[in-house]
Amino acid sequence: MKNSRQLIIVRHGKSSWKYEKISDIDRHLKERGIHDAYTMAERLKESNLSPDLIISSPAARALHTAMIFTRTLNHPLAQVQMQDIFYNGDDEDVLDVIRQTPENISTLLIFGHNPTFTDLANRLLTQELDNLSTAGMAFLEFKAETWRVIEKERVVDEWTDSPGKKH
Repeated sequence: MKNSRQLIIVRHGKSSWKYEKISDIDRHLKERGIHDAYTMAERLKESNLSPDLIISSPAARALHTAMIFTRTLNHPLAQVQMQDIFYNGDDEDVLDVIRQTPENISTLLIFGHNPTFTDLANRLLTQELDNLSTAGMAFLEFKAETWRVIEKERVVDEWTDSPGKKH
């Protein structure tokens, strides 16, 4: 659909709390988080959705998840960006970044954290989500010619997925 915008919201994979002396932003993925990220990236690839742009939180666990998706989808590294606000902002802050996405971008894939990403998904999904699980995805398609006008009332398609869901 030419007059549409597709947004894929992904929460980072399961992270490790093993090391007490590192800062939160540097926490890495657990083995399960890596496995789940590959699982979800493969599912996204199978859906034939191809992002024009990927934006991630700068946190190690979010960036690692984003890189797994980037490689699995054969997405150019030059089209991956980081946004500090995806680490420490709220759903309004993230939505502001989304609404500033250039018009030549039809499909946007973003990586970040809870509670912000569950709040963002619930702000846009017509079916409320209890929790966006680690490595969970929410897909939204909006009838919109510009990112500036995306809102729940413009959703024409949506789905959610998580590593624990059977396919």
